[in-house]
Amino acid sequence: MDSQIRNRGFSRQEANGVVPIGLRFYRSRARQALLNVGTGVLIRIGPSLASIKPLRKVAVHLATARLRAGYEEALKVSHRPPGVERDRFDMGLAILHTVERALARDRLSDATLRGMLGILLKDILIRQGDWSVKQQFYATHGSNPPDFLLISPCKTCNLHCIGCYADSGPTREKLDWAVFDRLVTEAHELWGARFFVISGGEPLAYRSDGRGVLDLAERHRDCFFLMYTNGTLINDGVARRMAELGNITPAISLEGMRERTDERRGAGVFDQILTAMARLRREKVFFGLSLTATRHNAEEILSDEFVDFFFEERGALYAWIFHYMPIGRSFTLDLMPTPAQRLRMWQRVWELIRQRHLFLADFWNSGTVSDGCISAGRAGGYLYVDWNGAVSPCVFAPYSPININEAYAQGKTLNDVWAEPFFADIRAWQHEYGFEQPREGRHGNWLTPCPIRDHYGEFRQLLALHEPDPIDENARQALLDEGYARGLIAYDEALQALSEPLWEQRYLYPDGAEHDAQATE
Repeated sequence: MDSQIRNRGFSRQEANGVVPIGLRFYRSRARQALLNVGTGVLIRIGPSLASIKPLRKVAVHLATARLRAGYEEALKVSHRPPGVERDRFDMGLAILHTVERALARDRLSDATLRGMLGILLKDILIRQGDWSVKQQFYATHGSNPPDFLLISPCKTCNLHCIGCYADSGPTREKLDWAVFDRLVTEAHELWGARFFVISGGEPLAYRSDGRGVLDLAERHRDCFFLMYTNGTLINDGVARRMAELGNITPAISLEGMRERTDERRGAGVFDQILTAMARLRREKVFFGLSLTATRHNAEEILSDEFVDFFFEERGALYAWIFHYMPIGRSFTLDLMPTPAQRLRMWQRVWELIRQRHLFLADFWNSGTVSDGCISAGRAGGYLYVDWNGAVSPCVFAPYSPININEAYAQGKTLNDVWAEPFFADIRAWQHEYGFEQPREGRHGNWLTPCPIRDHYGEFRQLLALHEPDPIDENARQALLDEGYARGLIAYDEALQALSEPLWEQRYLYPDGAEHDAQATE
Protein backbone atom coordinates (compact mmCIF):
# COMPACT_ATOMS: atom_id res chain seq x y z
CA MET A 1 0.00 0.00 0.00
CA ASP A 2 2.76 2.50 0.94
CA SER A 3 4.44 2.04 -2.45
CA GLN A 4 1.12 2.69 -4.20
CA ILE A 5 0.65 5.88 -2.21
CA ARG A 6 4.19 7.01 -2.98
CA ASN A 7 3.72 6.39 -6.70
CA ARG A 8 0.62 8.55 -6.73
CA GLY A 9 2.48 11.28 -4.88
CA PHE A 10 -0.20 11.94 -2.28
CA SER A 11 -0.42 11.37 1.45
CA ARG A 12 -1.71 8.41 3.39
CA GLN A 13 -4.79 10.54 4.09
CA GLU A 14 -6.05 9.85 0.59
CA ALA A 15 -5.52 6.13 0.97
CA ASN A 16 -7.85 6.34 3.96
CA GLY A 17 -10.45 8.15 1.91
CA VAL A 18 -9.65 11.66 3.12
CA VAL A 19 -8.71 14.11 0.40
CA PRO A 20 -7.85 17.69 1.43
CA ILE A 21 -10.73 20.13 0.96
CA GLY A 22 -11.19 20.84 -2.71
CA LEU A 23 -8.26 18.74 -3.97
CA ARG A 24 -10.48 16.06 -5.51
CA PHE A 25 -12.42 18.87 -7.18
CA TYR A 26 -9.28 20.71 -8.27
CA ARG A 27 -7.45 17.93 -10.10
CA SER A 28 -8.93 18.19 -13.58
CA ARG A 29 -8.16 21.19 -15.75
CA ALA A 30 -11.83 21.78 -16.44
CA ARG A 31 -12.64 21.89 -12.76
CA GLN A 32 -9.58 24.02 -12.10
CA ALA A 33 -10.85 26.54 -14.63
CA LEU A 34 -14.31 26.39 -13.04
CA LEU A 35 -12.83 27.05 -9.59
CA ASN A 36 -10.90 30.05 -10.91
CA VAL A 37 -13.99 31.44 -12.63
CA GLY A 38 -16.14 30.79 -9.57
CA THR A 39 -13.73 32.61 -7.28
CA GLY A 40 -13.57 35.50 -9.72
CA VAL A 41 -17.35 35.73 -9.72
CA LEU A 42 -17.40 35.74 -5.92
CA ILE A 43 -14.90 38.60 -5.86
CA ARG A 44 -16.97 40.60 -8.35
CA ILE A 45 -20.28 40.02 -6.61
CA GLY A 46 -18.86 40.51 -3.11
CA PRO A 47 -20.31 44.03 -2.80
CA SER A 48 -23.69 42.66 -3.90
CA LEU A 49 -23.51 39.94 -1.27
CA ALA A 50 -22.89 42.67 1.27
CA SER A 51 -25.80 44.87 0.21
CA ILE A 52 -28.42 42.32 -0.94
CA LYS A 53 -29.45 40.18 2.01
CA PRO A 54 -31.49 37.56 0.05
CA LEU A 55 -28.55 36.93 -2.28
CA ARG A 56 -26.20 36.59 0.69
CA LYS A 57 -28.56 34.17 2.43
CA VAL A 58 -28.79 31.99 -0.68
CA ALA A 59 -24.99 31.85 -0.93
CA VAL A 60 -24.69 30.87 2.74
CA HIS A 61 -27.40 28.22 2.34
CA LEU A 62 -25.60 26.66 -0.63
CA ALA A 63 -22.25 26.71 1.16
CA THR A 64 -23.81 25.18 4.28
CA ALA A 65 -25.31 22.39 2.19
CA ARG A 66 -21.89 21.69 0.69
CA LEU A 67 -20.30 21.57 4.13
CA ARG A 68 -22.99 19.21 5.37
CA ALA A 69 -22.54 16.91 2.38
CA GLY A 70 -18.81 16.78 3.08
CA TYR A 71 -19.46 16.06 6.75
CA GLU A 72 -21.88 13.22 5.98
CA GLU A 73 -19.42 11.68 3.55
CA ALA A 74 -16.59 12.00 6.08
CA LEU A 75 -18.63 10.13 8.70
CA LYS A 76 -18.70 7.18 6.30
CA VAL A 77 -15.14 7.13 4.93
CA SER A 78 -12.88 9.31 7.09
CA HIS A 79 -10.10 7.92 9.24
CA ARG A 80 -10.97 10.46 11.94
CA PRO A 81 -13.15 9.69 14.98
CA PRO A 82 -16.79 10.76 14.40
CA GLY A 83 -16.75 13.45 17.09
CA VAL A 84 -13.71 15.02 15.44
CA GLU A 85 -15.57 15.26 12.13
CA ARG A 86 -18.42 17.00 13.92
CA ASP A 87 -16.00 19.60 15.37
CA ARG A 88 -14.55 20.21 11.91
CA PHE A 89 -18.03 20.71 10.47
CA ASP A 90 -18.99 23.17 13.20
CA MET A 91 -15.77 25.14 12.78
CA GLY A 92 -16.42 25.28 9.03
CA LEU A 93 -19.85 26.76 9.71
CA ALA A 94 -18.29 29.32 12.03
CA ILE A 95 -15.82 30.39 9.35
CA LEU A 96 -18.63 30.65 6.79
CA HIS A 97 -20.76 32.84 9.07
CA THR A 98 -17.73 34.96 9.95
CA VAL A 99 -17.30 35.81 6.28
CA GLU A 100 -21.05 36.49 6.01
CA ARG A 101 -20.88 38.93 8.96
CA ALA A 102 -17.90 40.70 7.42
CA LEU A 103 -19.82 41.15 4.16
CA ALA A 104 -23.09 42.13 5.83
CA ARG A 105 -21.37 44.81 7.89
CA ASP A 106 -19.31 46.08 4.94
CA ARG A 107 -16.11 45.31 6.81
CA LEU A 108 -13.80 44.38 3.93
CA SER A 109 -11.92 46.71 1.60
CA ASP A 110 -11.82 45.73 -2.08
CA ALA A 111 -8.24 44.50 -1.73
CA THR A 112 -9.09 42.55 1.43
CA LEU A 113 -12.03 40.89 -0.30
CA ARG A 114 -9.76 39.84 -3.16
CA GLY A 115 -7.13 38.58 -0.72
CA MET A 116 -9.60 36.60 1.37
CA LEU A 117 -11.44 35.00 -1.55
CA GLY A 118 -8.61 34.67 -4.04
CA ILE A 119 -5.80 33.65 -1.68
CA LEU A 120 -7.20 32.59 1.70
CA LEU A 121 -10.29 30.78 0.38
CA LYS A 122 -9.23 29.43 -3.00
CA ASP A 123 -5.47 28.96 -2.73
CA ILE A 124 -5.11 28.11 0.97
CA LEU A 125 -8.36 26.61 2.31
CA ILE A 126 -9.57 24.88 -0.88
CA ARG A 127 -6.39 24.08 -2.79
CA GLN A 128 -4.26 24.02 0.40
CA GLY A 129 -1.27 25.49 -1.41
CA ASP A 130 0.48 24.48 -4.60
CA TRP A 131 -0.14 20.76 -4.97
CA SER A 132 2.32 20.25 -7.81
CA VAL A 133 5.05 21.35 -5.38
CA LYS A 134 3.61 19.17 -2.61
CA GLN A 135 3.69 16.16 -4.95
CA GLN A 136 7.37 16.80 -5.66
CA PHE A 137 8.08 17.04 -1.94
CA TYR A 138 6.23 13.78 -1.29
CA ALA A 139 8.09 11.97 -4.07
CA THR A 140 11.37 12.89 -2.37
CA HIS A 141 10.51 12.69 1.32
CA GLY A 142 7.59 10.27 1.56
CA SER A 143 5.44 12.83 3.36
CA ASN A 144 3.50 15.95 2.56
CA PRO A 145 5.26 19.18 3.60
CA PRO A 146 4.19 21.67 6.24
CA ASP A 147 1.40 24.02 5.18
CA PHE A 148 2.92 27.16 6.66
CA LEU A 149 5.85 28.79 8.39
CA LEU A 150 5.79 30.87 11.57
CA ILE A 151 8.46 33.57 11.74
CA SER A 152 9.36 36.03 14.50
CA PRO A 153 11.59 38.44 12.58
CA CYS A 154 12.57 40.50 15.64
CA LYS A 155 12.68 40.28 19.42
CA THR A 156 12.21 44.04 19.66
CA CYS A 157 9.05 45.25 21.37
CA ASN A 158 7.86 48.64 22.59
CA LEU A 159 6.09 46.98 25.55
CA HIS A 160 7.44 44.89 28.45
CA CYS A 161 4.60 42.49 29.30
CA ILE A 162 4.59 40.34 32.41
CA GLY A 163 5.47 36.73 31.56
CA CYS A 164 6.18 37.38 27.87
CA TYR A 165 6.87 34.01 26.18
CA ALA A 166 9.55 35.65 24.00
CA ASP A 167 11.05 37.81 26.78
CA SER A 168 10.85 40.69 24.31
CA GLY A 169 11.93 44.26 24.89
CA PRO A 170 14.32 46.96 23.64
CA THR A 171 16.76 44.62 21.89
CA ARG A 172 18.30 44.68 18.41
CA GLU A 173 18.05 40.93 17.81
CA LYS A 174 16.47 40.34 14.40
CA LEU A 175 16.64 38.44 11.13
CA ASP A 176 18.29 40.13 8.18
CA TRP A 177 15.81 41.11 5.49
CA ALA A 178 17.45 38.75 3.00
CA VAL A 179 16.87 35.78 5.34
CA PHE A 180 13.32 36.87 6.21
CA ASP A 181 12.41 37.16 2.53
CA ARG A 182 14.17 33.92 1.61
CA LEU A 183 12.22 31.97 4.23
CA VAL A 184 8.93 33.00 2.63
CA THR A 185 10.23 32.39 -0.88
CA GLU A 186 11.57 28.93 -0.05
CA ALA A 187 8.47 27.81 1.82
CA HIS A 188 6.47 28.85 -1.23
CA GLU A 189 8.76 27.17 -3.74
CA LEU A 190 9.73 24.03 -1.79
CA TRP A 191 6.54 23.35 0.21
CA GLY A 192 3.84 25.02 -1.89
CA ALA A 193 2.98 27.17 1.16
CA ARG A 194 0.85 30.29 0.69
CA PHE A 195 0.12 31.08 4.34
CA PHE A 196 2.55 32.65 6.81
CA VAL A 197 2.27 33.65 10.46
CA ILE A 198 4.33 36.56 11.78
CA SER A 199 4.97 36.98 15.49
CA GLY A 200 7.63 38.57 17.68
CA GLY A 201 8.58 40.67 19.55
CA GLU A 202 6.39 43.25 17.92
CA PRO A 203 6.32 42.59 14.16
CA LEU A 204 5.57 46.23 13.28
CA ALA A 205 8.79 47.24 15.07
CA TYR A 206 10.88 45.16 12.64
CA ARG A 207 13.13 47.05 10.23
CA SER A 208 16.00 45.69 8.14
CA ASP A 209 17.50 47.33 5.07
CA GLY A 210 14.77 49.95 5.41
CA ARG A 211 11.99 47.37 5.06
CA GLY A 212 9.38 45.91 7.37
CA VAL A 213 6.63 43.32 7.63
CA LEU A 214 4.21 45.19 5.36
CA ASP A 215 6.91 45.35 2.70
CA LEU A 216 7.14 41.56 2.92
CA ALA A 217 3.38 41.23 2.39
CA GLU A 218 3.62 43.57 -0.61
CA ARG A 219 6.51 41.59 -2.10
CA HIS A 220 4.58 38.32 -1.78
CA ARG A 221 1.13 39.36 -2.97
CA ASP A 222 0.09 35.76 -3.74
CA CYS A 223 0.49 34.80 -0.07
CA PHE A 224 -1.62 35.58 2.99
CA PHE A 225 -0.14 36.72 6.32
CA LEU A 226 -1.51 36.50 9.87
CA MET A 227 0.34 38.91 12.16
CA TYR A 228 0.21 38.83 15.96
CA THR A 229 0.65 42.39 17.21
CA ASN A 230 0.17 44.41 20.38
CA GLY A 231 -1.67 46.97 18.22
CA THR A 232 0.00 50.07 19.63
CA LEU A 233 1.97 50.80 16.43
CA ILE A 234 -1.08 50.68 14.13
CA ASN A 235 -1.41 54.31 13.13
CA ASP A 236 -3.52 55.75 10.31
CA GLY A 237 -0.87 55.03 7.69
CA VAL A 238 -0.34 51.43 8.80
CA ALA A 239 -4.10 50.71 8.81
CA ARG A 240 -4.50 52.29 5.38
CA ARG A 241 -1.65 50.27 3.92
CA MET A 242 -3.03 47.01 5.30
CA ALA A 243 -6.35 47.79 3.61
CA GLU A 244 -4.57 48.50 0.32
CA LEU A 245 -2.53 45.28 0.51
CA GLY A 246 -5.46 43.03 1.41
CA ASN A 247 -3.26 40.00 2.19
CA ILE A 248 -2.46 40.59 5.85
CA THR A 249 -4.66 40.35 8.94
CA PRO A 250 -3.59 41.61 12.38
CA ALA A 251 -4.55 39.65 15.51
CA ILE A 252 -4.32 42.11 18.40
CA SER A 253 -3.19 40.86 21.79
CA LEU A 254 -5.46 41.27 24.82
CA GLU A 255 -5.67 39.83 28.32
CA GLY A 256 -9.34 40.71 28.91
CA MET A 257 -10.96 44.07 29.53
CA ARG A 258 -9.09 47.25 30.55
CA GLU A 259 -7.93 46.20 34.03
CA ARG A 260 -6.50 42.83 32.99
CA THR A 261 -4.88 44.14 29.82
CA ASP A 262 -3.24 47.18 31.41
CA GLU A 263 -2.13 45.09 34.38
CA ARG A 264 -0.02 42.86 32.13
CA ARG A 265 0.79 45.17 29.22
CA GLY A 266 1.09 48.59 30.84
CA ALA A 267 -1.14 51.52 31.74
CA GLY A 268 -3.06 52.97 28.79
CA VAL A 269 -2.44 50.05 26.42
CA PHE A 270 -6.11 48.99 26.39
CA ASP A 271 -7.19 52.42 25.12
CA GLN A 272 -4.43 52.37 22.48
CA ILE A 273 -5.79 49.04 21.27
CA LEU A 274 -9.31 50.43 20.98
CA THR A 275 -7.93 53.33 18.93
CA ALA A 276 -6.11 50.89 16.64
CA MET A 277 -9.29 48.86 16.16
CA ALA A 278 -11.21 52.00 15.21
CA ARG A 279 -8.61 52.72 12.52
CA LEU A 280 -8.81 49.16 11.19
CA ARG A 281 -12.62 49.30 11.06
CA ARG A 282 -12.53 52.61 9.21
CA GLU A 283 -10.12 51.22 6.60
CA LYS A 284 -12.06 47.90 6.38
CA VAL A 285 -9.18 45.68 7.43
CA PHE A 286 -9.97 42.08 8.41
CA PHE A 287 -8.73 41.84 12.03
CA GLY A 288 -9.13 39.69 15.11
CA LEU A 289 -7.87 39.03 18.62
CA SER A 290 -5.01 37.10 20.23
CA LEU A 291 -5.90 36.11 23.78
CA THR A 292 -3.59 34.69 26.44
CA ALA A 293 -5.57 32.58 28.91
CA THR A 294 -4.21 32.35 32.45
CA ARG A 295 -5.50 31.04 35.73
CA HIS A 296 -6.77 34.57 36.44
CA ASN A 297 -8.55 35.54 33.22
CA ALA A 298 -9.73 32.26 31.65
CA GLU A 299 -13.37 33.04 32.43
CA GLU A 300 -13.21 36.74 31.53
CA ILE A 301 -11.92 36.36 27.97
CA LEU A 302 -14.82 34.02 27.14
CA SER A 303 -17.53 35.95 28.99
CA ASP A 304 -20.54 37.40 27.19
CA GLU A 305 -19.39 40.89 28.19
CA PHE A 306 -15.98 40.46 26.57
CA VAL A 307 -17.24 38.66 23.47
CA ASP A 308 -20.05 41.15 22.85
CA PHE A 309 -17.76 44.13 23.34
CA PHE A 310 -15.07 43.05 20.91
CA PHE A 311 -17.05 41.06 18.33
CA GLU A 312 -20.20 43.16 18.19
CA GLU A 313 -19.08 46.67 19.19
CA ARG A 314 -15.41 46.81 18.15
CA GLY A 315 -15.55 44.74 14.98
CA ALA A 316 -13.23 41.80 15.69
CA LEU A 317 -13.97 38.90 13.33
CA TYR A 318 -11.99 36.06 14.91
CA ALA A 319 -9.92 35.16 17.97
CA TRP A 320 -6.97 32.88 18.67
CA ILE A 321 -6.63 31.67 22.26
CA PHE A 322 -3.26 30.67 23.69
CA HIS A 323 -3.05 29.18 27.16
CA TYR A 324 -0.22 30.64 29.19
CA MET A 325 2.87 28.50 28.65
CA PRO A 326 5.52 28.46 31.40
CA ILE A 327 8.34 29.64 29.16
CA GLY A 328 10.00 33.01 28.62
CA ARG A 329 10.19 35.88 31.08
CA SER A 330 9.76 34.90 34.77
CA PHE A 331 8.11 31.62 33.80
CA THR A 332 5.89 30.00 36.42
CA LEU A 333 3.46 27.10 36.56
CA ASP A 334 1.15 29.18 38.74
CA LEU A 335 -0.27 31.16 35.79
CA MET A 336 -1.36 28.10 33.78
CA PRO A 337 -5.12 27.52 33.62
CA THR A 338 -5.91 24.57 35.88
CA PRO A 339 -7.00 21.27 34.27
CA ALA A 340 -10.57 21.99 35.37
CA GLN A 341 -10.42 25.50 33.88
CA ARG A 342 -9.07 24.08 30.65
CA LEU A 343 -12.06 21.78 30.24
CA ARG A 344 -14.46 24.60 31.09
CA MET A 345 -12.73 26.67 28.39
CA TRP A 346 -13.18 23.76 25.95
CA GLN A 347 -16.89 23.67 26.73
CA ARG A 348 -17.35 27.44 26.47
CA VAL A 349 -15.37 27.83 23.22
CA TRP A 350 -17.45 25.17 21.47
CA GLU A 351 -20.61 26.72 22.86
CA LEU A 352 -19.69 30.04 21.23
CA ILE A 353 -18.72 28.31 17.99
CA ARG A 354 -21.93 26.30 17.73
CA GLN A 355 -24.47 28.74 19.10
CA ARG A 356 -23.08 32.04 17.81
CA HIS A 357 -20.98 30.79 14.87
CA LEU A 358 -17.92 32.72 16.07
CA PHE A 359 -14.52 31.72 14.73
CA LEU A 360 -12.61 30.99 17.94
CA ALA A 361 -9.52 28.79 17.71
CA ASP A 362 -7.96 27.55 20.94
CA PHE A 363 -4.38 26.45 20.25
CA TRP A 364 -4.84 23.47 22.60
CA ASN A 365 -8.55 22.84 22.96
CA SER A 366 -9.11 23.00 19.18
CA GLY A 367 -6.71 20.11 18.57
CA THR A 368 -9.59 18.08 17.17
CA VAL A 369 -9.91 20.49 14.23
CA SER A 370 -6.20 20.33 13.36
CA ASP A 371 -5.79 16.55 13.77
CA GLY A 372 -3.74 17.06 16.91
CA CYS A 373 -0.37 18.75 17.31
CA ILE A 374 0.78 20.62 14.17
CA SER A 375 4.38 21.35 15.21
CA ALA A 376 7.74 20.14 13.90
CA GLY A 377 6.82 20.47 10.21
CA ARG A 378 4.02 17.91 10.25
CA ALA A 379 1.93 17.66 7.09
CA GLY A 380 -0.58 20.48 7.45
CA GLY A 381 1.53 21.99 10.22
CA TYR A 382 4.49 24.31 10.60
CA LEU A 383 8.02 25.05 11.78
CA TYR A 384 9.05 28.12 13.78
CA VAL A 385 12.00 30.46 13.10
CA ASP A 386 12.96 33.13 15.63
CA TRP A 387 14.84 36.45 15.43
CA ASN A 388 18.25 34.77 15.84
CA GLY A 389 17.50 32.14 13.21
CA ALA A 390 16.87 29.32 15.69
CA VAL A 391 14.42 26.82 14.19
CA SER A 392 12.15 25.14 16.74
CA PRO A 393 9.25 22.69 16.45
CA CYS A 394 6.84 25.25 17.89
CA VAL A 395 6.81 28.80 19.23
CA PHE A 396 6.04 27.26 22.65
CA ALA A 397 8.77 24.59 22.49
CA PRO A 398 11.95 26.72 22.72
CA TYR A 399 14.53 24.11 21.76
CA SER A 400 16.33 24.21 18.43
CA PRO A 401 18.50 21.61 16.65
CA ILE A 402 19.53 23.96 13.83
CA ASN A 403 19.94 27.64 12.99
CA ILE A 404 18.66 28.90 9.66
CA ASN A 405 21.52 31.37 9.24
CA GLU A 406 24.06 28.58 9.65
CA ALA A 407 22.05 26.24 7.43
CA TYR A 408 21.96 28.79 4.63
CA ALA A 409 25.69 29.45 5.01
CA GLN A 410 26.25 25.70 4.50
CA GLY A 411 24.18 25.66 1.30
CA LYS A 412 21.17 23.98 2.92
CA THR A 413 17.49 24.77 2.42
CA LEU A 414 14.28 24.53 4.45
CA ASN A 415 13.96 20.94 3.29
CA ASP A 416 17.22 20.07 5.07
CA VAL A 417 15.94 21.83 8.18
CA TRP A 418 12.65 19.91 8.00
CA ALA A 419 14.59 16.62 7.88
CA GLU A 420 16.36 17.21 11.23
CA PRO A 421 16.03 14.05 13.39
CA PHE A 422 14.56 16.00 16.35
CA PHE A 423 11.70 17.22 14.19
CA ALA A 424 11.31 13.82 12.54
CA ASP A 425 10.90 12.10 15.91
CA ILE A 426 8.25 14.60 17.01
CA ARG A 427 6.39 13.88 13.77
CA ALA A 428 6.70 10.15 14.53
CA TRP A 429 5.18 10.81 17.98
CA GLN A 430 2.29 12.69 16.32
CA HIS A 431 1.58 9.71 14.06
CA GLU A 432 1.72 7.27 16.96
CA TYR A 433 -0.68 9.52 18.87
CA GLY A 434 -3.29 9.42 16.14
CA PHE A 435 -2.40 11.60 13.16
CA GLU A 436 -3.58 9.86 9.97
CA GLN A 437 -4.29 6.67 11.92
CA PRO A 438 -7.27 4.57 10.82
CA ARG A 439 -10.45 5.08 12.83
CA GLU A 440 -10.40 1.55 14.16
CA GLY A 441 -6.75 1.84 15.25
CA ARG A 442 -5.21 3.24 18.42
CA HIS A 443 -6.01 6.92 18.79
CA GLY A 444 -4.59 9.36 21.31
CA ASN A 445 -6.68 11.94 23.11
CA TRP A 446 -6.71 15.11 20.96
CA LEU A 447 -8.03 17.09 23.91
CA THR A 448 -4.43 16.78 25.11
CA PRO A 449 -2.53 17.07 21.82
CA CYS A 450 0.62 18.98 22.83
CA PRO A 451 3.93 17.15 23.40
CA ILE A 452 5.53 19.82 25.59
CA ARG A 453 2.40 20.95 27.44
CA ASP A 454 0.37 17.75 27.77
CA HIS A 455 3.07 15.03 27.58
CA TYR A 456 6.08 16.72 29.12
CA GLY A 457 7.68 13.48 30.31
CA GLU A 458 7.81 12.13 26.76
CA PHE A 459 9.00 15.48 25.42
CA ARG A 460 11.90 15.48 27.89
CA GLN A 461 12.91 12.07 26.59
CA LEU A 462 13.12 13.52 23.06
CA LEU A 463 15.19 16.43 24.39
CA ALA A 464 17.56 14.03 26.12
CA LEU A 465 17.91 11.95 22.96
CA HIS A 466 18.59 14.80 20.52
CA GLU A 467 19.97 17.55 22.78
CA PRO A 468 18.66 20.56 20.82
CA ASP A 469 19.90 23.94 22.02
CA PRO A 470 17.65 26.00 24.32
CA ILE A 471 16.92 29.21 22.42
CA ASP A 472 17.62 31.37 25.50
CA GLU A 473 18.59 31.20 29.16
CA ASN A 474 14.95 30.93 30.24
CA ALA A 475 14.53 27.72 28.23
CA ARG A 476 17.79 26.37 29.67
CA GLN A 477 16.72 27.07 33.25
CA ALA A 478 13.34 25.41 32.68
CA LEU A 479 15.09 22.29 31.42
CA LEU A 480 17.35 22.15 34.49
CA ASP A 481 14.54 22.75 37.00
CA GLU A 482 13.41 19.38 38.39
CA GLY A 483 10.51 21.01 40.22
CA TYR A 484 9.33 22.44 36.90
CA ALA A 485 9.40 18.97 35.35
CA ARG A 486 7.55 17.36 38.25
CA GLY A 487 4.92 20.10 38.19
CA LEU A 488 4.22 19.77 34.47
CA ILE A 489 4.07 15.97 34.63
CA ALA A 490 1.62 16.16 37.55
CA TYR A 491 -0.45 18.69 35.59
CA ASP A 492 -0.53 16.34 32.59
CA GLU A 493 -1.68 13.39 34.72
CA ALA A 494 -4.51 15.43 36.24
CA LEU A 495 -5.59 16.71 32.82
CA GLN A 496 -5.59 13.23 31.32
CA ALA A 497 -7.73 11.91 34.17
CA LEU A 498 -10.32 14.64 33.60
CA SER A 499 -10.31 14.68 29.79
CA GLU A 500 -10.04 10.99 28.88
CA PRO A 501 -13.69 10.12 29.72
CA LEU A 502 -14.83 13.17 27.76
CA TRP A 503 -12.66 12.18 24.79
CA GLU A 504 -14.11 8.67 24.71
CA GLN A 505 -17.74 9.71 25.19
CA ARG A 506 -17.75 12.84 23.03
CA TYR A 507 -15.36 11.88 20.23
CA LEU A 508 -14.69 8.17 19.94
CA TYR A 509 -18.18 6.82 20.69
CA PRO A 510 -20.60 9.76 20.47
CA ASP A 511 -24.35 9.21 20.46
CA GLY A 512 -26.42 11.34 18.11
CA ALA A 513 -23.52 13.15 16.44
CA GLU A 514 -25.60 13.70 13.34
CA HIS A 515 -28.51 15.14 15.33
CA ASP A 516 -26.17 17.43 17.25
CA ALA A 517 -24.64 18.71 14.03
CA GLN A 518 -28.06 19.54 12.60
CA ALA A 519 -28.85 21.52 15.72
CA THR A 520 -25.81 23.77 15.21
CA GLU A 521 -27.12 25.13 11.91
